[in-house]
Amino acid sequence: MTSRFHRALAGVLMLTTSLTSVTASAASISPEAVLAETTRSALDSQRAELAQWLQRDDIRSQMQALGVDPRLAEERVAALSDAEVQDLHGRLDEARVAGNGVVGALVFIFVLLLVTDLLGLTKVFPFTRSVR
Repeated sequence: MTSRFHRALAGVLMLTTSLTSVTASAASISPEAVLAETTRSALDSQRAELAQWLQRDDIRSQMQALGVDPRLAEERVAALSDAEVQDLHGRLDEARVAGNGVVGALVFIFVLLLVTDLLGLTKVFPFTRSVR
């Protein structure tokens, strides 16, 4: 009797799950649509990054020192075309990389002089003691 009950219960469960199952449908997506969506999201993130950059206090104070109204600059950046946004964002990235290169070179020179001071080859920093 219990096996009969189990079989009936299993049948009801199978019937219920088969009636309520969701069928999946897939449609093909063109590579152009994927590329357009990727490009759009990249442009949106670049626009947001430019707007965030214009919100920085140091940038705002520099613009005001040069006689540029920060609100007007924000409006102009918002009105840029997609190509102009990409160009401006690329220029800012290049400026950041160049700035990081200078800082990196200065750190390298500092470490080089520090090591040569510690080895006793130079005496640049008064806070070091030579190994010799």
